[in-house]
Order: sequence, then C-alpha cells, then structure tokens
Amino acid sequence: MNTILICDDDRDIVNAVGIYLKGEGYNVLKAYNGKEAVDMIKTNKDISLVVLDIMMPVMDGLTACNEIREISNIPIILLTAKSQDADKIIGLNIGADDYITKPFNPVELIARVRSQLRRFITLGGGLNPKTEKVVGNIVMDDLAKKVMVEGEEIMLTPTEYGILKVLMDRPGKVCSPKEIYKEVWSGDPYGAEGTIAVHIRHLREKIEVDPANPRYIKVMWGQGYKLDE
Repeated sequence: MNTILICDDDRDIVNAVGIYLKGEGYNVLKAYNGKEAVDMIKTNKDISLVVLDIMMPVMDGLTACNEIREISNIPIILLTAKSQDADKIIGLNIGADDYITKPFNPVELIARVRSQLRRFITLGGGLNPKTEKVVGNIVMDDLAKKVMVEGEEIMLTPTEYGILKVLMDRPGKVCSPKEIYKEVWSGDPYGAEGTIAVHIRHLREKIEVDPANPRYIKVMWGQGYKLDE
C-alpha cells in the first residue's frame, strides 16, 4: 500500500484530499508547510509521492520541492493557483513531475496520483525481457530504473525518466510533444508543448555535455524531439 504525503497550509484541503486518497486505499500523511514535508521525507522512507502546495508559510512549496529533489526522486505533484503560471514552470524546472490547478476535481487528482505512482513503481518492469536499452553512450536499465551516461549514473525524476524512455524506444524517430505527453502522463495533451519543453531542457542539462549544443536530444522545429543514435 502506497503512502502519500499531502502538504498544504489549508487544513480543509489536506483533510478533503486525505479522505479521497484513503478511499482509494492509500496511506496518508499530512504536513502543513514545506519544512514539515521535507523533514517527514527525510525520516520516512515509505513515502511514495507528495502532493505539495506552492504558497505556504515557513517554507514555500518551490523551496521544499528543490530540497526534496536533493534527497529523493519520489513523484511530486504541485498544487497551484491559476495566477501562478510562472511558479508552475519554476516547479517543473526544479524537479516537480506534474501540477494541478486549484480548485481541482478530486477525481483528476486521483488520476494524476495513480499515473505518477504507476510510472515510478512499475516503469519498464516486466514489459520487455531485454531490460537494457542503449543509444550511443546512454544506457537505460528498465528493471533497475537506472540511466548511465558515459559510464556514470545520472539521477532522473520519474517524469524525466519517462520522457527519455519514450525517446530511447524510438531512436532517430521524431516524437511530437503530444505523443510524449500521452505516453508519460496518460492524459489530455493540452499545454503539452510548454510542459515537455521544460522537462526536455532539464533532461539535457543532465545528459548532455553541452546542453546548448546537444549531441543526443535534438529538437525538430514544428515537429517535436528525437534521440540521435
């Protein structure tokens, strides 16, 4: 049974989300500011995902997201207000996997939680008897969920891993942002271009020697992205 950490300074939201998640069979932990969330993740290794509000006292969600990424690669779903578009982009840049805008439909939140957990826990597991994929000097082990570049392991978030896996499954083929979004998020690709662009930029910073002149992940303007062999 997966444990979900809900962090929001609005206790009514925390309690309501907790009721829905418990109804789906998840264990639920609660925090009311970013510092509490970070401290709980440091001490509780059973937490599988965190739902994290951006605007909070003591430590805001973006700062908490950044600190969580230094110690864990569990999925992070941000809760944002409609006016926080810039914060959404910042959140994706520092390692958040997805976001949902308040007010939100609990059914949508549950769907996003399920999607992120499925990718985090089972991505690549049992789907292909050959668990190792190789493109150039990039080696991905689906079973161990590890990526090596030039012989060194790099740490990817579940979303970054998912995007790289889509590209590595189709070396040399152009994948549109909508195609990538549908495979990684399993949802409506509205706004896919901007979301994928942010994650691609972050992915390049991790796997490319010179992200400004990438060797592997190439953009095909007006079409999408491809991983060069």
